[in-house]
Amino acid sequence: MEILNNMSDLQLSLIIIGVIVIAGVAIFNWLQQQRYHRKIQSAFDQEHGDILLDSQESEDLPQRIEPKFNKTTISEVDPSLHTDLSASPTEYQKTSVTTPPVNIPAHASTSTSTTSPILDYDSNTNYIVNIRSNLVIANTYIAKLLQRKFDFGKLVCWLGQRHKDEPWEEITNETNVDSDGYVFLKGCLQLADRAGPVSEVNLSKFRDLVQDLASQVHATAECPDIVSTHEKAVMLDKFCAEVDVMIGINIISKDDGAFVGTKIRALAEASGFRLESEGIFKYRDESNHVLFTLSNYEQSPFLPENMKSLTTHGVTFLLDVPRVTHGERVFDQMTHLARIFSNTLGGIMVDDNRVPLSDTGIQKSKQQLIEIQAAMKKNHINPGSPSALRLFV
Repeated sequence: MEILNNMSDLQLSLIIIGVIVIAGVAIFNWLQQQRYHRKIQSAFDQEHGDILLDSQESEDLPQRIEPKFNKTTISEVDPSLHTDLSASPTEYQKTSVTTPPVNIPAHASTSTSTTSPILDYDSNTNYIVNIRSNLVIANTYIAKLLQRKFDFGKLVCWLGQRHKDEPWEEITNETNVDSDGYVFLKGCLQLADRAGPVSEVNLSKFRDLVQDLASQVHATAECPDIVSTHEKAVMLDKFCAEVDVMIGINIISKDDGAFVGTKIRALAEASGFRLESEGIFKYRDESNHVLFTLSNYEQSPFLPENMKSLTTHGVTFLLDVPRVTHGERVFDQMTHLARIFSNTLGGIMVDDNRVPLSDTGIQKSKQQLIEIQAAMKKNHINPGSPSALRLFV
């Protein structure tokens, strides 16, 4: 009270005005937040069918357009039936293609399941060796194999049967310790990934490891030819480079304006995205597989601690074509959400040259996606399958 008595009328007036201003700002921010939430919610109020459960197909199919993400057309290559190779080992080339939005159902599931790990590994994408024994191979020997898993430049998986009539299982350090050993072993060395094909040297090292162990335990080792396997790896890498495509949708602000981070985050989370550690929003299905992502059009990542102060001139949706099942449906889902973002943020959907997108573009890009995934299936690589996820990493 003594402090108040010592204050002049001017000081008291300034304090009261300051309190009123702060309260006014707080109320304004609360009203803005409520308005954003109502606007976001209204975008999702329409009822949509489940595009995976609805088996009816559209009668208006787009015109078939050959893929043009690379200068060459997609090769119809069956890695198990190759006869000649001229391609040199190259890293997969990823291409970005921009597409406009369509209004379609907003929920899709792309989960897949397998009943046995052996179904996830085949000779089209792996160098597979077999070790067969009449006696149980002790887990101490198998531990030596597991210790070398990271010595060959590509992913290695070991599968085993504890007894002849038992199912195959993937062998890890934990399962090996808990077991009494295995009678049959299958080693799978991946032939390629986005870093290129496995080298002939590493194939030889892997074969030698298998043969040495088989000799120690008096087992039989079955190892395919190294030269032809390396040729297969190079061919697989070439094919994967041709289908390794990312489809992107850019939404930029109008008239040199900017999008604020708080509004982007509120809209993204209301749409089902989750902001993850690398500064990218990821949209996952019920099996936790990433369907597509939302990133900053500019270089700065979307870090949680910076979203309140961040402003940007655009955002980008990305779909990694080889890594999703039912790509055309996921594509429709992504473009649907992109349209909601564009309308809610007041942005413009453009290509990488900042040219506004047309409805024709979406049909062309969607058909190209369908062509790519069809080519993958023809070559025994199902998009979004465990095998594809290992190849395109």
